[in-house]
Amino acid sequence: MVSVSKETVMASKSYQSQAEVLVKNYLLAAPFFPYTSILGGVFASKVAYDLTQLISTFYIKPYSGLTKIQRIEWNNRGMSSIHALFISSVSFYLVFWSDIFSNQRHAGLITLRSLPLCIFGLGVSVGYFFTDLGMIFWFYPSLGGMEYVIHHSLSAIAVAYSMFSGEGQLYTYMCLISEVTTPEINMRWYLDTAGMKRSTAYLINGVLIFLAWLIARVLLFMYMFHHIFLHYDQVIQMSPFGCFIVFVVPSALFIMNLMWFAKIIKGLRKTLAKRQ
Repeated sequence: MVSVSKETVMASKSYQSQAEVLVKNYLLAAPFFPYTSILGGVFASKVAYDLTQLISTFYIKPYSGLTKIQRIEWNNRGMSSIHALFISSVSFYLVFWSDIFSNQRHAGLITLRSLPLCIFGLGVSVGYFFTDLGMIFWFYPSLGGMEYVIHHSLSAIAVAYSMFSGEGQLYTYMCLISEVTTPEINMRWYLDTAGMKRSTAYLINGVLIFLAWLIARVLLFMYMFHHIFLHYDQVIQMSPFGCFIVFVVPSALFIMNLMWFAKIIKGLRKTLAKRQ
């Protein structure tokens, strides 16, 4: 058994104590927590990208036959799917399960309520949007056209403002629930790229896209607009830019959602027609 000197033990405890102070007083301190969350989102995005690449290399046969840019998009979509699962779960919990935005349990303006979990979730999303935007610009237009740039830019600005100002986090998370449609969209691309466009899995995924999009990007947004209308007196007490974010960004995203939904319906009808 290797003996450890007293000096080594004391030095180890000293480093541990300094690390705890650093984390407590800086990384997790209220003024720095949003920035820590953003960096965490960037780091998590990188890990998700690399993990997708690693798993795909060893366990997914079609991956080896892809071109370089197809592999990059494959990994990028894996990253976006992991983020989507994370943020949609957090969003659903905060909006519909927790009582932070409940009028029965809390007093005060609903547009100014927040929790550390709210800040953390928004920060991770900002980190992801920054990472994905960087990749979109770097490989433009291979990873997405101008519609993706507009969507991600609006999302990043709205989420970042809500995180730093503390305003309108309820409506920000309502919008982020719509990320639940991302894994299905990515799966459609995966199946198409793997040559499984005529498979039953492709058809089932198409139906799931239709249902998820209808619920999370059409009906949910209509519910959000109704909620904003009911709490209009509280919404207008936000800052001018906060009001702009609440009124304009969801409306712009909703219009884009409807445009994409029309394409989804058209694609699903075409797929069903080929099977008849």
